[in-house]
Amino acid sequence: MSQQAPEKKGLSKALKFWYGFGDFGFTLMTNVETFYFNAFMTNVANFSTALAGTVSTITSTVDACLSWMYGGIINAAKPGKWGRYRSWLIMLPWIVPFIFAFQFLSISENTTVSAIVISVAFILSHIVWNFPYAANATMVSIAGGTPEGRAALSSSRATWNNLSSVVFSYAFLGVTTVVVDWMGGAGYQYAAAAFAFGVVMVVGYYVHFKVTDGYEEIEDLNAPRAKQKMTTPKDMGLALITNKPLLLLVIADLAKWIVKFLVASSAVYYFTYVMGTGLQANYVLLANLAAVAGAFIARYLAKWMSNRGAILFSYLAMAVLMIVAYFMYATPAIVLVLMLLAQCGYGICYACSPALYADTAVYAKWKSGKDSTGFIMGLQTVPLKVAVMVKSVLLNMCLGLAGYDLFKDVITAGSKAKDFSYVAELPASLQQGVCGAFCLWPGIFLLAGFFILLFGYKLTKEKVNEYQAEIDARG
Repeated sequence: MSQQAPEKKGLSKALKFWYGFGDFGFTLMTNVETFYFNAFMTNVANFSTALAGTVSTITSTVDACLSWMYGGIINAAKPGKWGRYRSWLIMLPWIVPFIFAFQFLSISENTTVSAIVISVAFILSHIVWNFPYAANATMVSIAGGTPEGRAALSSSRATWNNLSSVVFSYAFLGVTTVVVDWMGGAGYQYAAAAFAFGVVMVVGYYVHFKVTDGYEEIEDLNAPRAKQKMTTPKDMGLALITNKPLLLLVIADLAKWIVKFLVASSAVYYFTYVMGTGLQANYVLLANLAAVAGAFIARYLAKWMSNRGAILFSYLAMAVLMIVAYFMYATPAIVLVLMLLAQCGYGICYACSPALYADTAVYAKWKSGKDSTGFIMGLQTVPLKVAVMVKSVLLNMCLGLAGYDLFKDVITAGSKAKDFSYVAELPASLQQGVCGAFCLWPGIFLLAGFFILLFGYKLTKEKVNEYQAEIDARG
């Protein structure tokens, strides 16, 4: 017989507070790649820009193509000793720091050899860490138990996640400074940071493993395969194509990730290169703090208006703020304030969206009788990977249409000399065009996401509770 987790076990104080510490470490670790992978390849490994671009394209494409499979494998595989999902929190994370560090090591003067090693380390490290990442996301549904519980865990997770971005700049500087001083020169600081923050991730996932003890059913490892709660690829496929709320959620969720990646990558162009202000550094710090605040208040907002209502409110408010900011492009201070308010909305969306995925998993289980929770929660990475690709296209499109290349030499020379007098000579069309990437396009995606959720996602808290009660009654 399966060992049952305590029925409807309430969230412990430790779980509500510490769930997300693993995401804190995970984001610290992955930020090394997000911000410095390309800089490492060109400035430390001495790759040409063409080779660095080739490595980035190949590795990110492979990563995107594999992103949907991790939750599915967890659902289809034999359960672990500590549960189908909890077991992954300690089985694989400890391997990641060792592999990930090699992504930032140039092991040969032959750049082709180094590129191959770096590419392999990238792909392997992502494969290894995506299994515990998918399991960790699934535990929001498993341990949360109810829409309110899932909202609380999602909010805690999002708060820790956004807090890590605030800590990262200081922690990264500290680690790299110590390594450079100790080694007597640059070259190993990125690998050291990748390893150190990877260790924080390992510790964080172990904390998640401990605080979720007792919240997941432990399946009988000796039971016949037919009686174990494994899910076939057919079951998972049906869970997707017959689950309208899930399909529309995946599409609408793209807007959230566009805000994260497109806004972050275009901010430096708007504030520094085109407007010539010193607000870029302020924006990065304050935007992360605003996202932390949004993630923290999300649990209360979701309790008041539901997770779906909180995201609808945030999407619409963010769209309005960003579109207004676009038309105020000539006044950077006003744009800064409006975009910071929008980043608070991003924190709310980041916190609430996992709970909506968890609700679609309940709906899928109620409808089919099959548990595809791991597969469904793992699908959260799909819009994320798509957003990274879309970001690159939109940013370069906006820069090209605005005529950025015509002024690139002047902008580069002035920026290096810290003489921004050239800004007065830039046409308004360039300033507004760059602001389009920073504000307008994210606002358009948010409006689209708002209407998709408003008219297409009909799962309410009451319906989800009814579905869960019927599932529980089935045994």
